[in-house]
Amino acid sequence: MPTTGNAHPSWLSEAVFYEIYPQSFADSNGDGIGDIPGITAKLDYIRDLGCNALWINPCYDSPFKDAGYDVRDYTKVAPRYGTNEDLISLFDAAHDRNMHVLLDLVPGHTSEEHAWFQASARPDPADRVVDAAPGATTPDGTAPGDTADHAGGRANVSELYIWTDCWISGGDGLPFIGGETERDGTYILNFFKCQPALNYGFAHPSQPWQKPALGPDALATCDALLDVMRFWLSRGADGFRVDMADSLVKHDEDGKPYTIRTWQHMFAQIRPEFPEAAFVSEWGRPHESMEAGFDMDFYLDWRWDGKPNGYNRLLRNTDTPLAHGGDRSYFNADSGASITPFLNEYLPQLRDCERAGGRFSLITCNHDTLRTAQRLTERELKIAYGMILTMPGCPFVYYGDEIGMRYIPLPTFEGGYVRTGSRTPMQWGGDDAAIESRYLPMDAAPGSPTVATEVLRDDSLYHWIRQVLAMRADRPALRSDAAFDVVAAPEEGRAFAFLRTAAENGDEPVDGETPSDRVLVAMNPGRGTETIDVPAPRAAAMASGEPLHIGVVHSERAADGMRIVLGPQSFAVLPW
Repeated sequence: MPTTGNAHPSWLSEAVFYEIYPQSFADSNGDGIGDIPGITAKLDYIRDLGCNALWINPCYDSPFKDAGYDVRDYTKVAPRYGTNEDLISLFDAAHDRNMHVLLDLVPGHTSEEHAWFQASARPDPADRVVDAAPGATTPDGTAPGDTADHAGGRANVSELYIWTDCWISGGDGLPFIGGETERDGTYILNFFKCQPALNYGFAHPSQPWQKPALGPDALATCDALLDVMRFWLSRGADGFRVDMADSLVKHDEDGKPYTIRTWQHMFAQIRPEFPEAAFVSEWGRPHESMEAGFDMDFYLDWRWDGKPNGYNRLLRNTDTPLAHGGDRSYFNADSGASITPFLNEYLPQLRDCERAGGRFSLITCNHDTLRTAQRLTERELKIAYGMILTMPGCPFVYYGDEIGMRYIPLPTFEGGYVRTGSRTPMQWGGDDAAIESRYLPMDAAPGSPTVATEVLRDDSLYHWIRQVLAMRADRPALRSDAAFDVVAAPEEGRAFAFLRTAAENGDEPVDGETPSDRVLVAMNPGRGTETIDVPAPRAAAMASGEPLHIGVVHSERAADGMRIVLGPQSFAVLPW
């Protein structure tokens, strides 16, 4: 695959991620809430499932008004999860297993309780200082670089947040808070009242209090964030998933040119220091995020006013997400939906990523998205996850999706609102204690799945995902950067088939080059039989080997290629 710009970490080629919501995953000390040592104790479970990388949602010190996305101290693990030493031990244990760990970086805002914000809110500008630079230190305790104007070892944070110049000033169209501090000004928010926005400047300042993007004050904020990155990367973190990465510069234009330049500035400094660190953006528009310098982007789930994006069409194309009826998702056996609308949006974005040498990844779910097991059957989920785990990019499995954990309608907790029901405790079963005394209730419905029950059931979703991921690990054609070509995607019909191809040199094969590996992935999520005609492959004949399939799948030789018959609710991976 051709690459441009920065080199990307080599380990992403084979990475499969497992997302962990730390307070809900594994409780090591019996206090009723998940913690870092609990994650460490479950690394073998995650590795045996077939995932070799973690994304851990924010585990920093926080008041938890937004479940940890309101950071009070970027360089301290929240006491509920353990200590910094516990997190470093997790990094070491993961590396011993050839696994990688991404932390969740929240660059756009902090908690209102952060020391930076508390200092910036003081009435006298001379008092708006903190005792050390707003960033971090290296492991030996020395400062890695200046992050602001210093005087006697103190750093001025007066402009680290976006403040207006008067106590009754509005926010120029942005949400703001007034009357909460002694400083003569109001402050701009991101999202909740407790999340004051960090100052990366404005694309086109129009008020005296608005600082220019990439100006001195905005660059000081960048330096503070860079020091946070250095703090954890120097201690063993393998990179970051970056929350709302496209939202740094205020009033940015379409295409986010100033936010892109801001990230380019930061990557120009951090990548030479940590060339194998991976940066995954929550952006959703890879033509922008790749230009900004990220290694990977997510296909985000969006549905506004009943209008779905491509990813939503696959799994959540309904206004009543707890009901099977009326769901027009591709993987709903009764929807009659074609894969074509998804591909019309997905393919141009995938090609954007390929040209940049990056990755555009699919997720089974995440902490912001309703789970699907309450609406899709286990067979429907097997086909859905079969596709997600064999597509380009590094797939992300949300904790519990491997056993079919369901969304539970719950009152809001720690700022979760409708998302709360996707953040319930991992259902380990067996001898593992439930995480429910201090956090959220578990699924108490009869027959609710647990790891203990699903591991014992040979045809469970757990074993299906494990089988697919084992095959992915064995086949170069299923690595994140192998080529992807659509073979069948009828506008009227339920079938979908694609080729994944790896070349000897790891790049996309060119005409006349023999691939090192090729597989055909074919599926039919519907209830009828589908037939697809596959053009003659470049290889002389289909390779031998047992295909992975559910339902009725068989192939026939045709004069001009191969005819594959897909019975109802079928999925197959055929060596090609």
